[in-house]
Amino acid sequence: MRVKVCSPPGELGEAAAGYGAEAIRAALASRGAATITLATGTSQYATLRALSAESGLDWARVTVFHLDEYVGLTDRHPASFRRYLRERFASAVGALAAFHYIRGDDPDPAGECRRLSELIRTHPVDVAFLGIGENGHIAFNDPPADFDTEEPYLLVTLDPACRRQQVGEGWFSSLAEVPERAISMSVRQILRAGRLVVSVPEERKAEAVRRAVEGELSNRCPASILRTHADCTLFLDPPAAARLARLPR
Repeated sequence: MRVKVCSPPGELGEAAAGYGAEAIRAALASRGAATITLATGTSQYATLRALSAESGLDWARVTVFHLDEYVGLTDRHPASFRRYLRERFASAVGALAAFHYIRGDDPDPAGECRRLSELIRTHPVDVAFLGIGENGHIAFNDPPADFDTEEPYLLVTLDPACRRQQVGEGWFSSLAEVPERAISMSVRQILRAGRLVVSVPEERKAEAVRRAVEGELSNRCPASILRTHADCTLFLDPPAAARLARLPR
């Protein structure tokens, strides 16, 4: 895992987007197509804004999957990740080869997991854009995360810390409103991407960052497994990096 601390504010998103765009361009040049996965949440605002503004990318040859979605939420709900990605990314880049949204309100969420798993098995992911949760989760793989399943998508139960984070970020007005279940891309599927671009701003993520980078490799901090990936770069702002003992030069 490489760590890059970005300052002043705003550089994080541009640096992360530029590094991810490099992998997209390489895939388009070599295969004529690319597949990416996108994360959501407040940590991804700057990265998605910068990625959608990257010049010279033929988005019509790019297929997109996203990491997770709440079970039971329609795509009109303010906290829906489908709505988030349509408004903050898809509408900005225009035509895409495909955007395979997670249908969290499907009456058969297990069937939706199977549908997405079958799709992504035929689309090797070139670059995954990720964040890290306050509890160390990646996607909605809360601790103790399943490090073993090979299924690309799975149903998960959200832990209280994760649900409180969603309230703290303003997506819901109370804990009672936050769904208890979600559809999430699995840890093993995330690690199959050719390149991982991880954007983590803000001091509230500093302890999770410390555990991911310097702590025990454990499913109690799911993001720690990112250290096993051959091409993973963590983009931090100074507050998010504040608890690291060894800052990169």
